[in-house]
Amino acid sequence: MGVKPSSRGCFGWFIVAVILALIVGAIVYTVKKKSEKSEGPAPIPGPPGAPDKKYADALKIATQFFDIQKSGKLVDNKISWRGDSALRDGSQAKLDLSKGMYDAGDHMKFGLPMAFTATVLSWAILEYGDQMNVVNQLEPAKDSLKWITDYLINAHPEANVLYIQVGDPDTDHGCWDRPEDMTEKRPLTQVNTSFPGTDVAAETAAAMASASLVFKSDSTYSSTLLRHAKELFTFADKYRGLYSESIPEVATYYNSTGYGDELLWAASWLYHATGDKSYLQYVTGQSGKLFAQWGSPTWFSWDNKLAGAQVLLSRLTFLGNKDTSNSGLQMYTKTAEAVMCGLIPDSPTATKSRTDGGLIWVSQWNALQHPVASAFLAALYSDYMLSSGTAKISCNGDSYKPSDLRKFAKSQADYVLGNNPMKMSYLVGYGDKYPQYVHHRGASIPTDATTRCKDGWKWLESKEPNPNEATGALVGGPFLNETFISNDRNNSMQAEPSTYNSALIVGLLSGLVTTSSVVQSFT
Repeated sequence: MGVKPSSRGCFGWFIVAVILALIVGAIVYTVKKKSEKSEGPAPIPGPPGAPDKKYADALKIATQFFDIQKSGKLVDNKISWRGDSALRDGSQAKLDLSKGMYDAGDHMKFGLPMAFTATVLSWAILEYGDQMNVVNQLEPAKDSLKWITDYLINAHPEANVLYIQVGDPDTDHGCWDRPEDMTEKRPLTQVNTSFPGTDVAAETAAAMASASLVFKSDSTYSSTLLRHAKELFTFADKYRGLYSESIPEVATYYNSTGYGDELLWAASWLYHATGDKSYLQYVTGQSGKLFAQWGSPTWFSWDNKLAGAQVLLSRLTFLGNKDTSNSGLQMYTKTAEAVMCGLIPDSPTATKSRTDGGLIWVSQWNALQHPVASAFLAALYSDYMLSSGTAKISCNGDSYKPSDLRKFAKSQADYVLGNNPMKMSYLVGYGDKYPQYVHHRGASIPTDATTRCKDGWKWLESKEPNPNEATGALVGGPFLNETFISNDRNNSMQAEPSTYNSALIVGLLSGLVTTSSVVQSFT
């Protein structure tokens, strides 16, 4: 008679196997956790190291577009096809508004994006001036910044008056001529107590406050900038209103969607420039609660500065400001962290607003503005973490290092410089393949051509590449499907550059050109 097998013995071995598996799992988990804890923050980098040739070459090219965009009587002109222009701008108001920069491929001076250009360029210089200097781009950047701030000082002749536009966009865009040959009328537009422009006045205050730090070695000029910044902020805050509602005709080109972001942005810069705690209280108190949209990430651009203000204020938390116990300040840092988590591709909260090639995608018009702006902020935040010895940020429970943010920043820069499906650089003058039909009047018209307002249109419609290279221009960029119409100069959606795009790409490249820490303090 056979013996019946015992099921109890098999069950016992099963229990032993489960217990062993649990023990092994616990050991692996413990080792992993110990490894994570012992990893610690990356070493704090020191002075700028050897430059990365790719980003150094690109930076040297990008800064040149500012020289192309300069208005007025040019000094030490390095662009062979540019000359003096708009020398009488402002004369009808007995002001010298001849300096400043043309906005894009046209000859307009739009105050809101021009001031944003100055603020971003100041920020880049303040954080990455040492890196710029390694590749001899610090002085050119400061020269370009001063060309704008000289204009902004003259555009603010009274405490509550700011000239925010030179030229009539309809008239200007009805012409295709070189800036040196302009004959059309150039009317002035101002904001004041009757027609307020909180957004543009506050952005101009931010530009002057940040620039006052850049030029602090020139105490007289720095003090002048700071005085204007304070007056403009007071004007902007006291007489509130959107400039595009006060002056509806400006809305066609640079319509402002809000002014709270500019007020916080300006106050943040004024706190850095003055150390006056009333400005910090402004951004962390009632105005912060009203305008900051804490916990809601936004895109950084000429129209919305919230993400920029959040990153700028997070610098105070990272780099040991005595006021970091302020709960409002902590909310800015947490929101800045949420912005960063949205940018890192494999984060649980990563934005899905990307092309198949990995480019951040927000807008069809001037598509490259948002990815370059986002990458600039990511480079800054990564460096704040490194400089403060912060090992990681948490994105819905997953941890990411400064190197993850820098990797993202590089991915956007590399896309711009040619690592994209078109295998072309969107920075004019960089690489072997870049736009030849840039939507830019001066670049498209031969210097020996005689053109007036209307008879220059043949150069817009010409099938030949531009006779003059708009070196350093960052054009609008690709469509969502990552194509680019490369032989149509009239394709302003993709082929038109802008000065604020240039400020953003200069900032990004300056942050990538070498490995080093940001400055501990702007002062």
